Amino acid sequence: MPGADAVLASDGRGHVPNRFAGVARLAPLLILAAFVLLVVPLATTGDIVTERRVTLALVNLVAVVGLYVFMGNAGILTFSAVGFMAVGGYTSALLTMPPMMKSTFLPDLPGWLAAAEIAPVAGAFAGGGVAALVAAVAGPPLMRLSGIGASIATLSLLIIAYIVLGNWTSLTGGQTSLMGLPRHVDLVSAALWAVGALVVAFAYQETRWALALRAAREDEVAARASGIRIVPLRLLAFVLSAFVCGVAGALYAHYLGTLRIDLFYLDATFLFLTMLVVGGMRSLTGAVVGTVVISALTEAMRLVEVGFVVPGVGIGIASPPGLGDVALAAVMLLILVFRPKVLTSGREIGLPARWFRRREGGIVA
Repeated sequence: MPGADAVLASDGRGHVPNRFAGVARLAPLLILAAFVLLVVPLATTGDIVTERRVTLALVNLVAVVGLYVFMGNAGILTFSAVGFMAVGGYTSALLTMPPMMKSTFLPDLPGWLAAAEIAPVAGAFAGGGVAALVAAVAGPPLMRLSGIGASIATLSLLIIAYIVLGNWTSLTGGQTSLMGLPRHVDLVSAALWAVGALVVAFAYQETRWALALRAAREDEVAARASGIRIVPLRLLAFVLSAFVCGVAGALYAHYLGTLRIDLFYLDATFLFLTMLVVGGMRSLTGAVVGTVVISALTEAMRLVEVGFVVPGVGIGIASPPGLGDVALAAVMLLILVFRPKVLTSGREIGLPARWFRRREGGIVA
C-alpha cells in the first residue's frame, strides 16, 4: 500500500508490535482528519472573507480526494472528475431548490421534479449517487483503455457532460445561472464532509482491490499475468471517485447558492489536477498537501493582484491583472523542476517510529 514504510513503525526487528499495528496503520487518516478539523477554529479567528476562502478550500479538498481515488490508485490521468461534479451539482440543485424558484428558472420541469424538495444533505448524497451511476454506465469501455488513450477518453466525457448540461435548457437552465439554492455549506459542514471524503478514500485504499489496482498501476503486464482482472478494479475506483466528486459538486453548488455550467469545465479541471500532482498523486497525504499549498498560493496571488497596503508604511501595492496566475504557474513549475518527486514523494504521513519502540518492556516517546 502507498507509503507503508512511512506509517509502520519498527520495534527494532523490522515490524510493529501487534498492539500498535492498528494505530500505525490508521495514523495517516487520523493525522489528516485532525489537521482538517483543526483548521476550523483557526479560520474562525479571521474575518468573514478568510472563513469563506477556507470553506472553499475544504470543498476543493473533497473534489481532489475524489480525483485521487481513481487517478492515484489506477495511475491514469483523468479529466472527468469535474464533469461528475457538474452532474452532482445539478442533481442536488434540482432536488433541493424550492418549488417556487424552480417555477421561475425552470418552468418546463416534469411535475414530480418541480415539486420535489429534499434536505440538502440528502441532495448531496443523491448528487454523488447519480454521478456514480453515470460513471458505471460510461466506465466499462473507458476502463479497457490505458495511458494517453484513457486520458483522452475521460476528457471526452468531460466535454460531453459540459455540452449536454449546458444545452439541456429545460432541465438545467442551459447557460443561465440557477439561483435560490439553499446555502447550507459553511466552515464546519465543509470540514466534516472533507473528513468523510478522507475516510472513504483511506478505507478504499486499504482494501485488497485497491492494492491489486496499484499493482497493475506499477506493471500492467505482470498484473495480468498474475490473474488480476484490471478492468473491474478500475471501474470500481472510477465509480467511487465519481461518487465523491459528485458530492463535491453538490457542496460547491450549495456553498455558492447559485449554479452555472461554466464553473465545471477546464479551469476547475486543471486546478484540481494541479493540486493533486503538486502534492503527490500517489498518496492521500499528497492530495491534502497539494490542496493546502495551491489554495494558499492562489489566495496570496489574489491579494497581490487585488492590491494591499504595506502595514506601517501606507504604501499600496497592486499588480497588473493576470500576473497572479502567471506567478502561480511559475511557482508550480519550480516545484516540479526542483522537486521531481513533488511535495510528499508519494508517501503517507505517519507517526515517528520511535513512538512504537519497546525498551525494557516499556514504550518510549
